[in-house]
Amino acid sequence: METPDKQALKESFRTNGYVFLPGFLSPEEVRELDEKVTNFIRSTAQTLPVNHIFYEDKNDPTTLKQLIDMQRYDPYFEVMLHNSKFKQLAEFLLEDAVIPKTLEYFNKPPKIGKPTPPHQDNYYFMLKPAEAVTMWLALEDVDAENGCVRYVTGSHLHGVRPHGRTQTLGFSQGITDFWNADDQANAVAFPAKPGDLLIHHSMTIHWAEANRSETRTRKAIGFIYWAESAQEDTEAKAAYQQKLKAELSV
Repeated sequence: METPDKQALKESFRTNGYVFLPGFLSPEEVRELDEKVTNFIRSTAQTLPVNHIFYEDKNDPTTLKQLIDMQRYDPYFEVMLHNSKFKQLAEFLLEDAVIPKTLEYFNKPPKIGKPTPPHQDNYYFMLKPAEAVTMWLALEDVDAENGCVRYVTGSHLHGVRPHGRTQTLGFSQGITDFWNADDQANAVAFPAKPGDLLIHHSMTIHWAEANRSETRTRKAIGFIYWAESAQEDTEAKAAYQQKLKAELSV
């Protein structure tokens, strides 16, 4: 795997905090995956526990926005998370064996798909060292109108920013001091086509705008991998969960 191109990819990941791989899946692979996702939504999604399925409007099934831990409910997605080129890529970028954590479905329904607040994944993960990656695979055309992913270049090198409660379902915490001069200077957007893959470090600041389209969805698959050397800070995690519980009870 140590070809010059792949070494450049690794160096870009360590410098910028993200990499973009156009056409990571072929059109045929995207069609197969899209069919599997569609079938999962039709046949299995309604059997998921309430904390694994989210809607923009819980009374309207057409507003499905997120499915969590799909690998638990379908062997196709279990293989995709645990035994695939996605896992191999995570191991290469993190330079470590990895622990596959989840495979998720994301959507922003037209007109009502809300913004994803700016955040850092390790605020949720609470890993020491913060060695993990999140992958985001486009299933359809994504651009500024329907909510493409955005990053702050190099933000993974500057620690965890303060986070606070948001009103966004599925993303309860967002950066409270976002959009300072450095954020503005280093912000970059990534329009994507079906099969394009984005990978970011767990400390990289990222967000997405609302879906302003009248007709277009914004469907994608997400993967999370932790490096085996990363350990969860159990005390900090417990404190965070207690804080979150207190906030939600108000």
